Order: sequence, then structure tokens, then C-alpha cells
Amino acid sequence: MTTPAPHATHELRLRQLALYLSEAERILAAWDAYSDEHTDLDGWPHDDTAYGLRQSQRDAETWRTFNRVRHGAKELLATAEVQLQKLPGRSIQPRWAWQIATLHTALDRLTTLQSEWLDLRDTLPPSARPGLEGYDEPLAERNAEAWHYLDEWALHGQAVLDIHTTVKQRRPGLTTLAPAPAPALPGQAATPAPAPVTTLPR
Repeated sequence: MTTPAPHATHELRLRQLALYLSEAERILAAWDAYSDEHTDLDGWPHDDTAYGLRQSQRDAETWRTFNRVRHGAKELLATAEVQLQKLPGRSIQPRWAWQIATLHTALDRLTTLQSEWLDLRDTLPPSARPGLEGYDEPLAERNAEAWHYLDEWALHGQAVLDIHTTVKQRRPGLTTLAPAPAPALPGQAATPAPAPVTTLPR
């Protein structure tokens, strides 16, 4: 099986991120419309149970669409950080650095929540399966805890795309740079330097 070229993999991850941003915006708009219609003037739901179920649906939909991004998110952020280091200062938006840091923090929390959920799922009895309360309830709790961090990605993920666009315009040879390898620990061989990456066409 042929391994995709680094630039092709990076471009795919960027498209997945762009799709997440679009879908997260749609999910949030639908939720806001529902919330406006089903709460009173003080923001209290007309029906607590129905409102909670609809909120759980929002959380689950947002998690599912982020799953496209989650597995490559660390690499997206690492590449964006390298690109920022190489761009001239006049091309950098001041907000980008803290947005990337915010995305890192959110991703760390999402990774922890997923790990905790998998550990918990392994302890569930064989009778617990999707569609039953014993399975769906803890999963809904994971989704609810994750929603804030998913929303952070929806709010700040555009920074990754903007950095990439700026690099293509200013320094196209940097569009798919991989992060520098970590220094070797004592007693370990140094990590080989990454192979040169083919420049994307502008």
C-alpha cells in the first residue's frame, strides 16, 4: 500500500478541519434556534427533559464530526507552530499564538476524556450496549464534558487554516514542514531528521 505524501496528508487534515468548522457552526446554529424557541424570557427551559435530550444530541453530533479531526489534530498544531516560527513577524496575527495554545489545551482535555471513556467502557457489563441507559448515560456525560473543548476548536480552529493560507502566500515552501524532532534522551540514539518535503504548488 502506497503511503500518502506528507503534503497530501496535511492537506487532507486541513480539509477535515474546515469541514468540522462548518459543521460545528451548523450544529450550534440549530441548537441556538432550538434553545431560543424552548426557553422562557429568563432562559429557563419549558421542558427540562426534552431540553436535556436535545442538548445531549448537540454534544454527540459535535463529538462525531470532530472525530475526523481528532486523530490528526496534534500534527496540525505542530505544523502550525513550525510555520509560525518561520513566518516574518509582519505576516503574523498576534492572536495566533494564544489560539494555538488554546487548541493544544482543548485537545489534551479531549484526549483525556476519550481515554477515560474507553477505560470506563471496558468495565461495563456485557449487557451494556448502545441504545441502553447503562451505556448511553456515561457516553452522554463524556460528550457533555467534551463540548466546551469542542467549542474551543470551533472558535479557534480557523487560526490553523489562516496560518496555512498565509504561508502559502508568503513562503510556500513551508506549507508542509513537519515539527522538529525532539532531542534524544540520554542513552538513546538521536531521532533522524525528517526527509525533505515536496513544496505544494501555489
